[in-house]
Amino acid sequence: MSAGNLNQLAAIAAGGALGSVLRYAMSSWVAMLTGRGFPYGTLAVNVAGCLAMGFLFVLFVDRLSDSAIWRAGLLIGVLGGFTTFSSFSIETFNLIEQGDILKALANVMASVMLCLLATWIGAVIARAL
Repeated sequence: MSAGNLNQLAAIAAGGALGSVLRYAMSSWVAMLTGRGFPYGTLAVNVAGCLAMGFLFVLFVDRLSDSAIWRAGLLIGVLGGFTTFSSFSIETFNLIEQGDILKALANVMASVMLCLLATWIGAVIARAL
């Protein structure tokens, strides 16, 4: 394995640790504000992560294409650790098991629609720079 690959792996590992801590902090903060009756914390994290992904992906691919280590560290590491599809899945599953089918469907629809919208907005903002 080359030194460049090792540097990318280190950036991904460090970014993943940072993203996971940021996810916990943001999700906990949102849950404190909104309560735990609906997984708003996970939804907020995923929407924010998708906004950042759309923005940073366009920024790196269109303008900073030679920054492989930064791209890997931020997109794969930080945002991979930050966004929470597994949390989304278990929270939706728990809502279904509790009989809250409407809340489960609302979570699925809101997560998919808002995250795609946020990704698009991030890409539009980055392209406008």
